[in-house]
Amino acid sequence: MPEKGRYRGKTVGVFLGGESSEREVSLRTGAAAAAALRRLGYPAREIDLRGGWLDGIRNSGVDVAFLALHGRFGEDGCIQGALELARIPYTGSGVAASALSMSKVLAKRVAASAGVPVAPDVLYEGSPPDAPPPPDLGFPFVVKPDREGSTVGISIVRGPEDWGPALSEAGKFDRRVLVEAYIPGREITVGILNGRVLPAIEIVPKSGSGFYDYTSKYTAGQTEYVIPVPMDRDILVRAAEYTRKASAALSLRGAARLDYRVDPAGNVFFLEANTIPGMTETSLLPKAAKFDGMSFDDLVEEILDDAGLGK
Repeated sequence: MPEKGRYRGKTVGVFLGGESSEREVSLRTGAAAAAALRRLGYPAREIDLRGGWLDGIRNSGVDVAFLALHGRFGEDGCIQGALELARIPYTGSGVAASALSMSKVLAKRVAASAGVPVAPDVLYEGSPPDAPPPPDLGFPFVVKPDREGSTVGISIVRGPEDWGPALSEAGKFDRRVLVEAYIPGREITVGILNGRVLPAIEIVPKSGSGFYDYTSKYTAGQTEYVIPVPMDRDILVRAAEYTRKASAALSLRGAARLDYRVDPAGNVFFLEANTIPGMTETSLLPKAAKFDGMSFDDLVEEILDDAGLGK
C-alpha cells in the first residue's frame, strides 16, 4: 500500500481532455477527480492537453500528475513517457504496461501467458476492404479496433453481409483490427486498486441486441450495473484470480479495470484491461469501491498516493 497522503501540500495537475475519440469522457473524469482533490485540500489544476502537449506538460508547474486521459496518447504510454522525461510523478501504470494494455491483442497474449483464458481471435493488419472473414471462428464474431476504448468502432458480425461494413468501421480507428470469437452469456468487469481486487460488477445493456456499445455505455438509463453480481461464487472467485494474474503479468499500477465475458457454462474469458478507467462518481470503478466501503474522495486520494516514476 502506498503511503497515505504522500503528496499533500503538492500541486496536482489533473491532465484531461486530449484528442482521442474519448475526449468528452476524459473531461468528465478529470473534472470529477479535480473536484475530489480540492475537497481533500489539494491545490488541483485542470490541464486540457489539446495540442502543444509537450509545452503543456513542461509549462504546467505541477508537482505530480493525476492522469484522467482516456484512449490514444493517454492510456498508450505516450504521456507516461513524456512525464518520465519531465520527471513529474504520475498516477496509474507505467510506459510499458500502458502500451501493452492499450493493444487488446497484446494484452490478451500477455494475460494468456499467465494462465488467464481468452477468446480465440485473428488479427488483421491494414484492414484491406476485400479481406475474407476468418474461416475458423464461425458466426457470430466481434470486430474491434485493436487500440481504441469505450467500445468505439466495435461491431458484432452475425452473418457474411455484416463483415465488410464491420471491418471498414473498425479500420477508421486503427489499421490493426482484432476479430474475436463471440462469447455468448454475460459481461462483468473487475476493478483492481493498488493490488486489491474490488467486487465485480455485471453490465446488462437494455438494448434489444444486448450489445454494450458506446450508446449503451454513455446514455443514461440504457444499461443496468448490478452489484453484487448474482453469479455462483466460484465464477467470481475465478474472475478475481484472473484479475490478479493478468494485472501482475501486465505490470498494472494504481487503479485499473478488467473486462470479461462469462459463458452459460460458467467459463470466464478476459477481454481487455483499462489502465485509466472512468472516474466520474457514477463510473464503474467508483461504484465497486463504494460497495467495498470506500468513498469517491478516498478512492481518488489512494490513486494519487501511488503516483511515481520508473514504473
